[in-house]
Parts: sequence; C-alpha cells; structure tokens
Amino acid sequence: MLNTNIEVKTSSVLKQFFPYLLIFFVGITWGITFSLSRMATQFGASPTGLTFCQAFGGGLLLLVVCLCRGKFPVFNLQSFKHYLVIALVGTAIPSTMYFYAAAHVPAGILAITIALVPMLTYLVTWVLGIDSFQVRRVAGILLGFVAILLLSMPDSSLPEPGMVKWVMLSLVAAAFYAIEGIYLEVKIPTSTDLIALLCASLLTTAILILPVVYIQDAFFPISFPFRQFEWVLVSLALVSSSAYVVFLYTVKIAGAVFATMAGYIITISGVFWGILFFQEVHSNWVWASLILMMGGMALVTPREQTNE
Repeated sequence: MLNTNIEVKTSSVLKQFFPYLLIFFVGITWGITFSLSRMATQFGASPTGLTFCQAFGGGLLLLVVCLCRGKFPVFNLQSFKHYLVIALVGTAIPSTMYFYAAAHVPAGILAITIALVPMLTYLVTWVLGIDSFQVRRVAGILLGFVAILLLSMPDSSLPEPGMVKWVMLSLVAAAFYAIEGIYLEVKIPTSTDLIALLCASLLTTAILILPVVYIQDAFFPISFPFRQFEWVLVSLALVSSSAYVVFLYTVKIAGAVFATMAGYIITISGVFWGILFFQEVHSNWVWASLILMMGGMALVTPREQTNE
C-alpha cells in the first residue's frame, strides 16, 4: 500500500512538472537556432537557400510525424489559402530576413530581438480591437521599445555601428512572426490539426521560394558522408521543427498563456548559446536591453490561464 501511494505521488509530481520540462525543451532548442543560422551563413550558405532547406527539411520531418499519427494536411481552397499566408508571413519572409541578419549580427542579439514578438502581437491586437487596453501590457510595450533603443542607438552598444540596419531587419522579421500568430488565432479554426497545418505550410514555403533560389543560383552542394556544414543544415531543420511541434503540444495540454513562457527561455538561451559557440562578448547596453526586454515580455504576457 505504501509503495502504491509513493507511485501515485511520484506520478502526480511528474505530471505537474511535465509542462515545465516541455517549455524548457522548446526554449533551449529554439534558442540554438540563432547560433545554427550564424554557423550556416559562415559556411557560405545563402539566406534563401537556407530558408528552402529549413522549410523542405522541416516539412519532410513533419510529414513523417503525420504518417505516424495518421493525420494529414487537408487540401481544399480554404486550406490552401491558410498554407499560403502562413508560409509567407511565418517562414518565407521572416526566416530569410533572419538568415540575412545572422550573417552580420551576433546570435545573442538576434535572440533578444525575437522577444519583441509578444509585444508586437499585443500592440496589433489592441489596435484592431481584438484585445483590450491594459496599462500593464502597454507599459511592457514601452519597455520593449526602450530595450530596442538601448540595443541600437548607443555607439558602443553593438560590436560595429553598421550592424544597426541588420538589427532593424531582424525586428521587421519579428513583426512578421507576430502577424503569423494573430492570423493563427483569428483565422484558423480551433479544430484544425496544427501539426498537419505546419507540415503543409513548410512544404508550401519550399515550393514558393524554390524559383528564387534557382534565379539566385543559391543551391549549395550536399556531400556524403556529411561534413560539418551538412550537419548544421540537418540540425537546423530538425531542431526548429521539433521545437515547434513540442510548442504546439504544450499549447494543447497546458494552454497558450503557459506556453508563452517559453519565450523567456528562447531569448536567454539564445544569448548564452551565442556565448558558448562564438565566444560573443556583449556590452553593458546589450545586457540592459536583455533585462528590459524580459521585463517587457513579463508585463505583456496575459496573467489569465486559458485552456486550449
């Protein structure tokens, strides 16, 4: 009887902390994509070629997941519209922008800019009347704005003043991710299988960007056995897709509000992955920007728990 009680309590504790393990996994894995992107560009890979590789590789991975689950993307006019919009604003445009920026900006700074997504999301939903005005959340947006100023305006903030335009490009990419999140919330039916949706959207991205890759002659040769470059490409597709799948699963079992906590870990781990892989050294302005961005995210994140 005692053993049974211990097993029940252990199971209860594991069940309670399991969602926290999931968001920790999402944060650590998604955070490393900034460093992987920088590695890939240092090997000479083009941004459009990387976007194609990430989308095609991730789409194939999720197609295998769909096969295992027996749930596949739906193909009709309305579904194709969703795939097209998500492909453009969620992958093709922002990923290419981030890959361009990754060639010029430290991985840790890229990770800080992604923290702007929830703030921009709330700003747009408030303006459109989807969300209500809250002083606390508006204060969070203002903190995020100040964080960006600290990141870009002081001459000693970035390693080189010329990086500012690439930081701005990454901020535009973050805006596209915010638009994607709003579109998913407003336009996608709650009954939609999100893994199948993501699979079809990634494959649509690969089809859309393929002509651009061909025109730019942005293909890069793949060698067998794999060298370090090929392993970086595989890791980028695998990590980004698996992190997205686990994030969606976290939303399903713990709610969307809880899942947004992964954003803190993504940003912080992205900074420290950059330190680990590239020995990045940041100025005090950058660290101050990181602290303000975390504070802004904490204020913007809704406190009410929602059930998905």
